[in-house]
Amino acid sequence: MQQTFEINSDPHTRLNILTGERVLVSPHRSKRPWQGQVEDDNQEQRPVYDPKCYLCPTNERADGDVNPDYKESFVFVNDFSALLKDTPTADINDDELFIAESEKGICKVIAFSPRHDLTLPEMSVPAIKAVVDVWQSEFADLAKYDWIKYIQIFENKGAIMGCSNPHPHGQIWSQNHVPVELQKESKNQQKYFDQHGTTMLSAYVQAELKKQERIIEENDSFVALVPFWASWPYETMIVSKRSVQNILAFTEKEKEELAAILKLLTTRYDNLFNTSFPYSAGMHQAPVNSGDFPEWHWHMHFYPPLLRSATVKKFMVGYEMLANPQRDITPEFAAQQLRNCSTTHYKNV
Repeated sequence: MQQTFEINSDPHTRLNILTGERVLVSPHRSKRPWQGQVEDDNQEQRPVYDPKCYLCPTNERADGDVNPDYKESFVFVNDFSALLKDTPTADINDDELFIAESEKGICKVIAFSPRHDLTLPEMSVPAIKAVVDVWQSEFADLAKYDWIKYIQIFENKGAIMGCSNPHPHGQIWSQNHVPVELQKESKNQQKYFDQHGTTMLSAYVQAELKKQERIIEENDSFVALVPFWASWPYETMIVSKRSVQNILAFTEKEKEELAAILKLLTTRYDNLFNTSFPYSAGMHQAPVNSGDFPEWHWHMHFYPPLLRSATVKKFMVGYEMLANPQRDITPEFAAQQLRNCSTTHYKNV
């Protein structure tokens, strides 16, 4: 007798329509026992102000500069930038085997709040809205450099995601070439737009809203969901309902509603395992100073590493490094777990 395929229990692959890559989903493995590495659940209470913190107001940074007594957000050029503005232009090509090209850029740090003890879910919506305003103004300022072709806004939260300072902050890296992941997304969004005359993510969001299987939060301007093709256990994405190319197009209402949905999503994250939930998150938006990109649709990715608890981490190793990403719990299960979480932060219960 021929068996019937069940997507919620049988192994299968799912296509990431943005990158064109596949993820292996193995739901039957979700009950396997775990005897691997367990992370420390670092729940220490941080002070409102830390005199040793490089990001707290009025403190001296590593390069000797002194932070102002800022009251909302504070932005400065990274003291240890990965990209430098004055890098000389150069190309190397040795026998089509040894190929390199110079890369220049500007890297900035944004302290989200003067308070050392807060994270985004613990900040008020108006305070997060002030961060969104800074993202928008910094994007506009960096785009004025005609040699800058892409601007990446992102946040690494938590020590296990490589965050070197617990003070709430994010970064903006801008550079003179479009990075690899953005090239992938550009190619696939362009292909869809050429075929259908609308952005891929407009169609995708409408389809997800009809299904209601992976939706976590929704307001007039944005949807937060677990992508059908998610690789990380509790990966999510915020997508604007309006097809805009970058953050500059957001109205005051849209910025307020982005702040609101950011607070709700990150609060659900923290409440999932009653911990300050680590992640790498960042916006994907159209390149700048390179023409029009009607196929591009603003969205924000969240890649958290936690798997089963505050102390069990998902590792991308072995098969994932050599073949393609793999996950055990389904995106639908992950979405249900996040929907079941309260939107009142566990510290306030």
